[in-house]
Amino acid sequence: MNITIITVGKLKEKYLKQGIDEYLKRLSGYAKVEVVEVADEKAPEQLSDIEMEQVKDKEGERILGKIQQDTYVIALAIEGQMKTSEQLADSLDKLATYGKSKIAFVIGGSLGLSKGVLDRSDEKLSFSKMTFPHQLMKLILLEQVYRAFRINRGEPYHK
Repeated sequence: MNITIITVGKLKEKYLKQGIDEYLKRLSGYAKVEVVEVADEKAPEQLSDIEMEQVKDKEGERILGKIQQDTYVIALAIEGQMKTSEQLADSLDKLATYGKSKIAFVIGGSLGLSKGVLDRSDEKLSFSKMTFPHQLMKLILLEQVYRAFRINRGEPYHK
């Protein structure tokens, strides 16, 4: 399975980089996992609704440019479906079973994802009704993907 994590913005925090690197190393025995960062759009703190949409659209174009035609896209969105770790594991297993070997998880920038990215996604996934920093979501997502592979292989992993 080929998994791409597409995120907006460069990761700067050393502690998050270390955690992400650890899970990428752990995942290397299960799948080919790549993290792709696209540039975030520079914008002032106070934006009108129209300006927010313009920022999301520009970031969305960069994201869409990284998604191949035959890729199954899972957008992380607060309005998405919430799943347990076991349900995520089952979803990934079913995707692999039915020939969806290329999967992209998409994490938007601080304003979220554009309509274009949400329309292109095959599925919307929510980790919580709470909002998390998009950089932290990279680490949380990688941990859950790792957990899913462990669950699917019947390997022990703490609950």
